[in-house]
Amino acid sequence: MMTTDPSETFRQEARELLETLEQVLLDLGDKPDDRELVDGAFRALHTLKGSGAMFGFDEVADFVHEFETAFDQVRKGIAGISPALISVALAAKDHVAKLIAEPGQHAAGGAPILAELRMIVSTDGSAASAAAPAATSATAAGTAQTWRVRFYLPDDALMLGTNPVLLLDELRGLGDCTVTALIDRVPPLEDIDPEASYLGWDVLITTTHPRDVIDDVFIFLRDGMELTIEPFEAQAAVAATINAPSAGAGTLAAPTDDRAAAKKPAPEGKASADSKSGSSLRVPAERLDELMDRVGELVIAQARLSQLAAASDDLNLKSIAEEIERLASGLRDTTMGIRMVPIGTLFGRFRRLVHDLSGELGKEIEFLTSGEETELDKTVIEKLADPLVHVIRNAVDHGLESADRRSAAGKPARGRVRLAAIHAGAEVAISISDDGAGLDVERIRAKAEENGLIPPDAKLADQELYQLIFHPGFSTAKEITSLSGRGVGMDVVKRTIDALRGSIDVTSKAGAGTTVTLRLPLTLAIIDGMLVRVGKGRYTIPLSAVEECVELPATTAASAKGRNFLNIRGSLVPYLRLRELFKTQAPADLHQKVVIVSAGEHRIGLVVDQILGNNQTVIKSLSKLHADVGNFSGATILGDGTVALILDVAHLVRFGQGFEDSLRNSDAGRAA
Repeated sequence: MMTTDPSETFRQEARELLETLEQVLLDLGDKPDDRELVDGAFRALHTLKGSGAMFGFDEVADFVHEFETAFDQVRKGIAGISPALISVALAAKDHVAKLIAEPGQHAAGGAPILAELRMIVSTDGSAASAAAPAATSATAAGTAQTWRVRFYLPDDALMLGTNPVLLLDELRGLGDCTVTALIDRVPPLEDIDPEASYLGWDVLITTTHPRDVIDDVFIFLRDGMELTIEPFEAQAAVAATINAPSAGAGTLAAPTDDRAAAKKPAPEGKASADSKSGSSLRVPAERLDELMDRVGELVIAQARLSQLAAASDDLNLKSIAEEIERLASGLRDTTMGIRMVPIGTLFGRFRRLVHDLSGELGKEIEFLTSGEETELDKTVIEKLADPLVHVIRNAVDHGLESADRRSAAGKPARGRVRLAAIHAGAEVAISISDDGAGLDVERIRAKAEENGLIPPDAKLADQELYQLIFHPGFSTAKEITSLSGRGVGMDVVKRTIDALRGSIDVTSKAGAGTTVTLRLPLTLAIIDGMLVRVGKGRYTIPLSAVEECVELPATTAASAKGRNFLNIRGSLVPYLRLRELFKTQAPADLHQKVVIVSAGEHRIGLVVDQILGNNQTVIKSLSKLHADVGNFSGATILGDGTVALILDVAHLVRFGQGFEDSLRNSDAGRAA
């Protein structure tokens, strides 16, 4: 039986809070007057402090308490948001992450961060207080006042981990307190739900803090609780409240009957709470991977059952096979849907990267994102982080010019980097574009010749030259910096995208910028495939890449003479004969078929002997021995236990387009 480690639970929740805090701080850099963003940052800090203390992360709680105190100055309007404050706050956020990841090793590193944070806030605060009204000064000086605080917690507060004792302790920390329990809503013993909250509290507190500080104690419970905070002047009523708790309870009698009546049927109340808490569930990623493996095995078994049923005359067997196929297909779609994650969870990380690079390089950068709702398999997203970091760093460091050079070229001093994602058939296309100087084709060529990557005076298209930047050790940087120049990074991008069965397109225009587009499959697990036969071999083509199927005209096959083009409704489409590509020895079928497939904006035809039908394809990776075989992206097990290779459509399309380009160039040369 698996037990949950409480500290690991805190770490998971803290990671989410820190990500939220980072995004809010970056937003504040753009919108410093947004009150909701300031409140959001304060709530994240307050939660981190409380959770850290609860789970025994005292270093985190102590550091965040100081962090929160400094940021509270901003929340109260005493200090303002400035670039310096945002930078130090981000550094403080990073320090909290270290304290959580490695307890006991980084506590000393927090002192200089807090000192700088206090200095920035106090400098701002002194200027703000000098211009503040007299009333503000009086409040800052602090005059003791008595408040009456009465509250009932939300119904599910205890079940969700709220500890009322901690709330009362926090109130006691603000001043002198008198606490009275309100028991008027406690039902008979047989009706008590052990997970529900019935008690209320009546607190008299004398403090120099303003009312909003008392409000902050309940900042995360306000939506679901009953809370009143009122000035309290009548000292006689204090004695009455202390000496007669029932009378104190009676002061809240107006809403009592209805609420108590609603709480008596415990089963219904509990069901309601369960329905709310069951709206989402945190599941370890390993379990999802295991579930996907099981579904894959089920799909293979279902394919075998369908094949047996097709060869049988038993109608009952055919009916059961069809039902199993329907259920397996639904289970596959549901499981894949669980694994799909919005790519926006990845995009948010790069705002901080661009912010830090902007300060380090002294470049003003506007970072724009779009398509955050586009979903991708979680495994793909996990492996995309490093490649995107390298491409974005390259765009910022090499792509964007300095402010002086941009102004001289008639551009805005502020550069722009855009990160976008969009569905493109069976793929997701992620593009990183900048409005910089663009790639220097001549410099790339010269560097490639210098490194021996291409022979001198080699005739290469610009697209082929652009691909050289992904070669290991290749760099056109004139000097080595802390960010780039050593030729490592873009080759990592290439290796990772290749491992994900994706492709990279690069377009560039001198003076206008560069766009790098990463094309990736939606999932790495199960796809719908079209099973085809070439000679005696069977192959699978991803169905989402298939546009249509046509018959290869006998006249076209006989008169091609190396010019492999089909006229598809007035559009010339190049085609590849898979028999020739795979060196098939068996005689060709009389009526061959052409499967038109596409990748991105390009399409080609694949000539096969026979189309066998559609099937659910469980993708199995090829061994390291076959990793360099470019025509195939994997393999699958068919219903009869044999193996069918999965065609790499993107690779074949690029191969076909290269053939088309070379043919057109040769025709142009003959014409000249």
